[in-house]
Amino acid sequence: MKLVVQRVKEASVKVNEETVGEIGKGYMVLLGVTHNDTKETADYLVKKLCNLRVFEDENGKMNFNIKQVNGKLLIVSQFTLYGNCKDGNRPSFIEAAKPEYANELYEYFCEKCKENDIEVQKGIFGAHMEVSLINDGPVTIMLEK
Repeated sequence: MKLVVQRVKEASVKVNEETVGEIGKGYMVLLGVTHNDTKETADYLVKKLCNLRVFEDENGKMNFNIKQVNGKLLIVSQFTLYGNCKDGNRPSFIEAAKPEYANELYEYFCEKCKENDIEVQKGIFGAHMEVSLINDGPVTIMLEK
């Protein structure tokens, strides 16, 4: 499982010109699932994400996690995180999990984040989405297990 985590001032996702998820301060998370990921993988990354300290304290140091700043999550499925361009210029996505399995873990991940008392907004799995964000910093962190 791979996560691209962007600290944002705001973020939103649209499907067919309709906003399906939006947040203010928090994290825009792109989530990719591969074949050997499990619920245990998701649990590990939920813990990492919810405790990631990249929000600034009163001294400008990255000491606060998302809960400490009342931040929100916008989580969007992103199978292209497993795109491989090692051979040629057209990505291969054979490392990405099959959609049914990936969606199951994506939904599980989102639910586990909610259990941490964080508001979660989502995209629509498998849809063509338009994602907008204002990256704060910019701060972008990759988490993987």
